[in-house]
Amino acid sequence: MKLAFTTLGCPAWDMATIISRAVAYGYDGVDFRGCQSALNVYELPAFTTDVKDTAQRFADAGLALPCFSSSVSVYTRDNGEFEKRMRELRAYAALCAHFGTQFIRIFGGAIGDTPRDEAIDVFVANLAPMLAVAKDHGVTLLLETHDDWTECGPIRRIIDAANSPQLGVLWDVHHPYRVAGESPDQTWASLGRWIANTHWKDSALDPAEKSGYRLCLMGEGDIPLKEIFACLKKNGYDGWLTLEWEKRWHAGLAEPEVAFPQFITFMHGLMA
Repeated sequence: MKLAFTTLGCPAWDMATIISRAVAYGYDGVDFRGCQSALNVYELPAFTTDVKDTAQRFADAGLALPCFSSSVSVYTRDNGEFEKRMRELRAYAALCAHFGTQFIRIFGGAIGDTPRDEAIDVFVANLAPMLAVAKDHGVTLLLETHDDWTECGPIRRIIDAANSPQLGVLWDVHHPYRVAGESPDQTWASLGRWIANTHWKDSALDPAEKSGYRLCLMGEGDIPLKEIFACLKKNGYDGWLTLEWEKRWHAGLAEPEVAFPQFITFMHGLMA
């Protein structure tokens, strides 16, 4: 297994700092979710006019870009919004070829008060052209266990309906346990065959927070991280373990200079 971080955790770092710190801390890769002021990195010079130079800098540093964590959400009934999401997906798909990136993360999206069966029908219809884009570019879309799609049951229904080798699962190991109350073994039993990437975070219950929990450094909360790692290991998972430190959304979290090396130390302890 290899270790990466998403740039969600270091919104102030420029590209040179991202690369140098990743190497210094002992990471194998970087998953891009924004960079400095831009959330959509495909709009930045580093990923447009200077993309070849950026790709070479990562190659020279021995760092992979295993995934682009896009903002694309599948569920919507708004045709204009859907086309906007398709444009974003095409932009990320085109970038993948420059970096040898295999995966693009996608969200399910909020369904509001739409009945689940109806939402799944809309989801599957919207997903079809997205999967066609993925096929054309030789990449895989990874549906993250997130927002209104944290439970394994509805995600499995999507996977079965889509029946596409271009669709996999990104297991955000936090949300199914914390939000949906699923055990790691339960999530794996339903989705393990399709889990191709993982995002890691820890939290502790906190009634003072709107979410009911507060994010914390790895091992300082009560997410069963050791159990999750053991589940992955016993089932032969050999993919990425990626820290998703939500500094961009939560300014009060520890700085990346603290959280990023702490993740390396914690995960090496699990892997020993």
